[in-house]
Amino acid sequence: MSQNQKNMDVQSFIDQNPLSRSQKLIMWLCFIIVAIDGFDTAAVGFIAPALKAEWALQATDLAPLFGAGLFGLMAGALIFGPLADKLGRKPILIGSVILFGLASLMSAYAPDLESLTIWRFITGLGLGGAMPNAITLTAEYSPTKRRSSLVTLMFCGFTIGSALGGIASAQLLPHIGWHGILMIGGILPLLTVPFLMLLLPESLRFMVLKNKAQHRIQAIVQRIAPHLSTIPHLIPTPNETQNTGIKALFSPQYALGTILIWCTFFMSLLIIYMISSWMPTLLTNEGFNLVNASWLTSIFQIGGTVGAIAIGIYMDKTDPAKVLSFVYILGGIFLVCLGFGIEQANMLLLMLAIFGVGVGISGSQVGVNAFTSGFYPTHCRATGVSWANAVGRSGSVVGSLTGGWLMSLNLSSFEIMSLLAIPAFFAAFALFMLKRMKEKTNQRYVVI
Repeated sequence: MSQNQKNMDVQSFIDQNPLSRSQKLIMWLCFIIVAIDGFDTAAVGFIAPALKAEWALQATDLAPLFGAGLFGLMAGALIFGPLADKLGRKPILIGSVILFGLASLMSAYAPDLESLTIWRFITGLGLGGAMPNAITLTAEYSPTKRRSSLVTLMFCGFTIGSALGGIASAQLLPHIGWHGILMIGGILPLLTVPFLMLLLPESLRFMVLKNKAQHRIQAIVQRIAPHLSTIPHLIPTPNETQNTGIKALFSPQYALGTILIWCTFFMSLLIIYMISSWMPTLLTNEGFNLVNASWLTSIFQIGGTVGAIAIGIYMDKTDPAKVLSFVYILGGIFLVCLGFGIEQANMLLLMLAIFGVGVGISGSQVGVNAFTSGFYPTHCRATGVSWANAVGRSGSVVGSLTGGWLMSLNLSSFEIMSLLAIPAFFAAFALFMLKRMKEKTNQRYVVI
């Protein structure tokens, strides 16, 4: 270290400098990755009616297909999160994108439901590794005071990608078939790989914590703060260690918070994936055509985008758990209204309700990802975010499988949506308990 250099921890360095073009580029690249993930998620729900028609399937026959993708997402998150804390965010992120791009291409050539189910599982593995690492990388390049809003803004790529995926699928499906939709889902991520390799840096916090070569660290520092005449010598943020592993999530400081976060993810993603997977089928069963169903489901994603941005801003201004708990309650109320709107075929109520569900459930889920990325320190952040998403994916599996089961019971739309509101209230309760935990222990949520 030069005599003119001073020691500074990484987060303080990021906080004390304006958001650079380099940091904005990182967030845009991560935005594109989660947007492609969103496209893939929505597209599979919209090709379901085409698969039913071509292969003479029942609605319940599609449950393993949805479940396989979600099991893959869960396994990918469990595997690639800890690897990212050991090997770095960038190589795991790029490898995950390549994996789900190639698997989606192969899915387009599946000759039967069994083959398609296997390829959807492999696609899910890649998606499960990509999304948490995009969240982690964005969080680690964000100033503390803007972390929630920046992470939620980046993650809006998922809801925008889902909305575009639904609209594109409904419009293109008659022309290119379900094979063409899956090919688009494979080509798009593979096109991003050269840009990720060239433009995406490794996490600065990770490199400093792992004592990587100083010239590599300084190259990133100069990109973030080119105006500095003297480059500081960066040191790890306090309370961070090189030890990684699942045990860190259950240390005395984080154990209760980990359990409550996992509960929130499980309940939230149960709702989101049941809606994403089954809403087009539910609406078409009620007499709506596929185009109208695509637009209505897209309103859910638009509500999620608007909600995520607003929630992220409020999370940076006040208690984040309080904000999220309140919005999940609203989401549960709107779910009940949605069921009533479908049953009555009241388009105005239906549009307002599905927008409200998007704000309250999808928007809050984005906020919970931002919350989680700030809850854990660098040495276990990727693991913490990934494993929370993995537990959430188990909720996704339950939601997707339950959707087919509930429809087979011939329950009304109002009854199905009313039952779906219960997990939203559980998520609100878990976040309320997190708030109480903070008040009791006088601990801060955000690790800086």
